[in-house]
Amino acid sequence: MLRRSISFLAAVLLCSAAPNPNITKHAIATSGAFNVLSLSVNGLPDVLDPFNAPGAQKDRNTKYMGIALSHYDYGVVNVQKDFNYHKILYQHDNHPFRTKFSGRSDGSGVAMTLETTGFTFMRVRINEGVYIDMINLHADDGIKPGDDKARRWNIRQVSEFITANSVGNAVIVFGNTNSRYTRSEDNVGLFTSQNGLTDAWVQANKGKVPAAGTDAIVCPKEALSNISCEVVDKVFYRGSPAINLDSLGFFYDTSRFLSPKGKMLTDHHPVRVDFEYTLRNGLRQSDLYGGPHATWFNDLPSVHPLSKLAFIVLCGASRLDSLVLKLESGEIFTHGGSGGDCYLLLLRPKEYITSVKLCWGKKRAHTRIFYARASTNTGRPIRAGTTTNYCAIANAPAGYGVVGAYGKAGDEMDLLGFIYAQQCVVGKLCN
Repeated sequence: MLRRSISFLAAVLLCSAAPNPNITKHAIATSGAFNVLSLSVNGLPDVLDPFNAPGAQKDRNTKYMGIALSHYDYGVVNVQKDFNYHKILYQHDNHPFRTKFSGRSDGSGVAMTLETTGFTFMRVRINEGVYIDMINLHADDGIKPGDDKARRWNIRQVSEFITANSVGNAVIVFGNTNSRYTRSEDNVGLFTSQNGLTDAWVQANKGKVPAAGTDAIVCPKEALSNISCEVVDKVFYRGSPAINLDSLGFFYDTSRFLSPKGKMLTDHHPVRVDFEYTLRNGLRQSDLYGGPHATWFNDLPSVHPLSKLAFIVLCGASRLDSLVLKLESGEIFTHGGSGGDCYLLLLRPKEYITSVKLCWGKKRAHTRIFYARASTNTGRPIRAGTTTNYCAIANAPAGYGVVGAYGKAGDEMDLLGFIYAQQCVVGKLCN
């Protein structure tokens, strides 16, 4: 199981699994399961603690939370308010992958702004070719007009970020929205209306969205046996054209985060969602290779399981400058810049690209794609750029061929992966 502990940062951060040098890819797992947890750890200094807890008690509470995170084997954990007791939390939690600490609170008690709250972004590799964009957010709190305006902008900012940077991708947003459906001034429904995300709590409550302007459905400050009450900590998700993502259950995990005396360790109810994913029939994706720079692109929304590639163009000299793919249906996908020498491979009937070798390296401190060599099921190759010591071969599943790409590009190719569609049924229609 994937296990990542993510402490809150007030900035945008990309984290993805780095490929090992000289890898050859094999069979792709078609399904899997994992869970996510959103936990506000109440890490403000004791003078600002809503529980009025002394520092020694906050030390103990944080210790118990760290132990619980490890004991219950959570897959991906988004933490908010992780300020003054961060070291204790990490000391008692054993998740192997962690983001950087965002810094201590100065204890001034000033109003929340995007300087101290905000959101983070990671592209998490669940399995080969299975990536989910995960966002941790902590929106502004308060119910004054200025607070409402700031919080609405928080939510809109995250929504617009998803629109620009998660095209074609599965997405999970989980964290402290400081929003309620019953509060007419809030706009948390934007994630559903603008980004196509499902609220796992609403789904678990048979799709019933509380009416705006009605009384808040406040949860008691105790372990909960049902999930009918609404908290501001939420989990939104969507799949992609290649990945079917489903919630198997929504839970308030408060009973797992209690002191030895049965008291809540934090002022928020921890929220967990169990997920299951399956790969949709007819489409697959390779891993991503390269670096985090440049602009995101994804051809996945424009391809379908019956897509066929007509030709491929690779352009490059010392590095891979651009990639062009044309489908038999007429769509043309162009990524990268205008430099280098270009090489064209027209595909013959029943011919399709089954593997692509990519190499990457550093250029002015940025990791970029230096080389690409694509090969078809008949053995014909096309190549551009120069090889490095860091290479991988992305092999399509049996009977599948390249019909698109995804990654990041600017004047050159910085990050690259491939989209496959089924070309034939192995043992029946394949040559």
